[in-house]
Amino acid sequence: MRIKSPQGILSLDSILPEEPLLMMGAGPVPIPARVAAANGIVINHLGDTMAQIIEQVKLMSRYVFQTETGHILGVAGPGSAAMEMAVANLVIPGSKVLSVCNGFFSNRLAEMAERVEANVVRLMVEEGQSADPAVVAEYIAQHKPQVLTIVQGETSSTVCNNELAAIAAAAKAHNCLVIVDAVCTLSTMKFDMDEWGIDAVITGGQKGLSCIPGVSLIGFSSKAWEHIQSRSDQLRHWCLDAKLADQFWYKKSYHYTAPVSGILAIHEALRLVCTETLNVRFERHLCSSQALQAGIEAMGLTLHVKPEARLNSVVGIKVPDGIDGKQLLSTMSKRYKVEISGSFGANIVRIGQMGEQCRTHNLFRTLHAFGASFNLLGQNLDLPAGMAALESTLDKYKLVDQL
Repeated sequence: MRIKSPQGILSLDSILPEEPLLMMGAGPVPIPARVAAANGIVINHLGDTMAQIIEQVKLMSRYVFQTETGHILGVAGPGSAAMEMAVANLVIPGSKVLSVCNGFFSNRLAEMAERVEANVVRLMVEEGQSADPAVVAEYIAQHKPQVLTIVQGETSSTVCNNELAAIAAAAKAHNCLVIVDAVCTLSTMKFDMDEWGIDAVITGGQKGLSCIPGVSLIGFSSKAWEHIQSRSDQLRHWCLDAKLADQFWYKKSYHYTAPVSGILAIHEALRLVCTETLNVRFERHLCSSQALQAGIEAMGLTLHVKPEARLNSVVGIKVPDGIDGKQLLSTMSKRYKVEISGSFGANIVRIGQMGEQCRTHNLFRTLHAFGASFNLLGQNLDLPAGMAALESTLDKYKLVDQL
């Protein structure tokens, strides 16, 4: 043969660290053992067994999305693929889209709308601020969009758009469909698809749900699904055509070979959420994140976003002058085997508080690695004060034994 077999290829055992890194960044996050085990199983992507699993995934997803009538579909791809499915199926070329932009991922939704040839108006929100419902309502009244895109939690800037219900109500008053990215927030904080009037909810497996990357979920409202069904033009996306995906998810028919292992994994991830229950899970995430934030501030560092606009699922910390953020991340990873995330522009580092990240042992290990790495780099933080604040905040919520 002309091309010879490559030499010197290393096994994964030779590449990966002996001790796995603790993933405490903005995603992916650690996964429970049951999810990991499910991801190692392969079954037929069609047939009665898969049909039963799909029905349960849809049932559990309706609980997590908080919708009685939502049309649930799975997506063989990352959260961005679910974003693109929502946009491609709801946005008609030539129509107008209003994109509320707080950072990298909300701008990605706007770009996706532009790629399907929509007329996109960007509402740029001031750095570190949540979207103001009154301002959004003004833009809706002025521009009369057919679709509005927004994120609940912007992981890049660590801002939370905490007035989704009011924003969706303003859109509904003008017959405007609402697409929400809830990748890092779904199951970590309150989200109510039906009560808030959201038309498309998207989430990826690798963040709030504590599942694997590469498998995602989307929920369409009855109004959104009627809109999709009524379209007579042919979508340019074949894999992301919701009407074709419906063949597999509701009619036990073939679309493409489904990511079987990923579906099994997300089934187990959803089952664990349902077993814990949403209210308990929300409280666990809130207490865990606030305890971590208290520890960070007690050490002498400053959080990037003020409390009223702060996203608890991903915490942004300002990097002090004289500290190289990349060197900080490298020190944490190499010395303490803890990995957190850098930034998308602002001089911050980010610590995730999603799913399995919100466990007491992970909090203490992460905060110690974080503060100790700063000290090694010459910042001289009060690490004991930070650890004490973390513990006392957890004690205040009486959740040390439950996290």
